[in-house]
Amino acid sequence: MVRKPLSDEEILTQIPAARRRAKVERRTEPVAVAVWFDHQTRRIEVELSNGCQFSFPAALGQGLRGASDKDLAQVEVAPGGLGLHWERLDADLLVSSLLQGIFGTRGWMREIGRAGGKARSAAKSRAARENGRKGGRPRKLSLATRVPA
Repeated sequence: MVRKPLSDEEILTQIPAARRRAKVERRTEPVAVAVWFDHQTRRIEVELSNGCQFSFPAALGQGLRGASDKDLAQVEVAPGGLGLHWERLDADLLVSSLLQGIFGTRGWMREIGRAGGKARSAAKSRAARENGRKGGRPRKLSLATRVPA
């Protein structure tokens, strides 16, 4: 379904309601009040308006992977506290998305997921061997051959 662009008049009528929603959100949703880069752990640390703090590995953030410590340290809280901004890297991340574990666009998250799926560990190898001894993955059955439970 293709949406018709809004007219200027329609946009102007929606602005007061949007401002009211934003005001409520500012009072009820935590926003960033401070941000810094920890050189030792290579993590971005964020302090929220509700007193909580969280951090994430810099390499997870879209536009941050491979950046120098100097560039990562040049982070600032965007006006209103809704985002984080790296001018030198031309990178921006939304605080609300970071709190949900979303570190960039869908494409970026797919890339992170692919990298995780390729990971090799002793636990993953051990689990694969155990599954092999049990006959491997169960075969997928067609709907016609499935037995009702």
